[in-house]
Amino acid sequence: MSLSKDLLEFLVCPESKNNLIYLEEEQFLFCPDSRLKYRIDDGIPVMLVEEAERLSEKDCEKLVKEAKKKGLI
Repeated sequence: MSLSKDLLEFLVCPESKNNLIYLEEEQFLFCPDSRLKYRIDDGIPVMLVEEAERLSEKDCEKLVKEAKKKGLI
């Protein structure tokens, strides 16, 4: 299930307050600034810092490259 563009316009990272990158195929939202990966459960983003996965700098760089390759940023 894909998230609507209207919803994505309003979602920001609760920690950094910056925009998120939506990786639709993988079904998660990602904030490069805070290096947090937010899961999406049954089409609902789980926007809790406590529930997010904090990524290593290396993993973060990989996701940024992937997002650029897909034209997401």
